[in-house]
Amino acid sequence: MAGDDSLRDRYEFLDHTADVQIHAWGDNLSEAFESAAVAMTAYITDINRIEIKLKEVIEVESEDLKGLLYRYLDEILFLFNAEPYLLSKRVRILEFKKVKDTGDSCDEKYYIKAECYGESFSIDKHPQGTEIKAITYSAMRIVDDPNKHEVYFIVDI
Repeated sequence: MAGDDSLRDRYEFLDHTADVQIHAWGDNLSEAFESAAVAMTAYITDINRIEIKLKEVIEVESEDLKGLLYRYLDEILFLFNAEPYLLSKRVRILEFKKVKDTGDSCDEKYYIKAECYGESFSIDKHPQGTEIKAITYSAMRIVDDPNKHEVYFIVDI
């Protein structure tokens, strides 16, 4: 009931420690995105124990760079969570560009096509790090300046 003082202060906001922020960079934005994907894998397991045996190709697009980063990382995470449970030790972006939207509008969209190299997760070979449940937009930041190409994002663990 509105104005009922008995309901005041019956809640609190707690620090949420189930997240981790990842910061990745490169000589250009494409390399920063590649580093971000590899960083996620390194958080899941010891990346030095991953061999390159498989290749998967992903394609994502979005109306803005933050959406592109989110969808790209989400696709990398999906590769790990679905057959063949790919741990991406190396990611190579083949195309990173703006494209004309083929829909009714004349807007441009961002597009990435990437190859993900690694192997299937094996509990016997790959030590379990921390499971990444989801990518978030929280505190997501993309820096694309002439001398600095960085991405910051938080994953829900």
